[in-house]
Amino acid sequence: MGKEEEEVRRLSMQLRYFEQTAENLQQRLSMLNAALTDLTYANMTLESIEKEQENAEMLVPIGGSSYISVKLADANKVVVGLGAGVSVEKTLPEAKTIVKQRMEDLEKTRTQAQQQLTQIADRINQDRSRMENLLSGIRAGPQ
Repeated sequence: MGKEEEEVRRLSMQLRYFEQTAENLQQRLSMLNAALTDLTYANMTLESIEKEQENAEMLVPIGGSSYISVKLADANKVVVGLGAGVSVEKTLPEAKTIVKQRMEDLEKTRTQAQQQLTQIADRINQDRSRMENLLSGIRAGPQ
């Protein structure tokens, strides 16, 4: 096997690896975007609760574009999930701080994943271009 054919084979394997990595990054970005959307809604809800009085009637989303009507018992108590099924009661300002910190962390992670995806996409394009040039040379035959 010639040097060019060996390089085409190497580039082909490398391209498959990079394409799989790009697909994984896309999935990760989708999950990060969903989590950011969820936290944005939580933040907006906390902001609106802050303006309400006790016993105020509110509509609370339960999913699937459905809501239930509730009375706000205590606007300063919020139950915040810590992960692994563990939740704790926090004050409204503490809950807002936690949600905003999580949003900032996810934004940083999303930015890093987008940068990685851009680098991988650039590398895929470079490798494809190189492989096409090599294949053209192989098809043309020795000169």
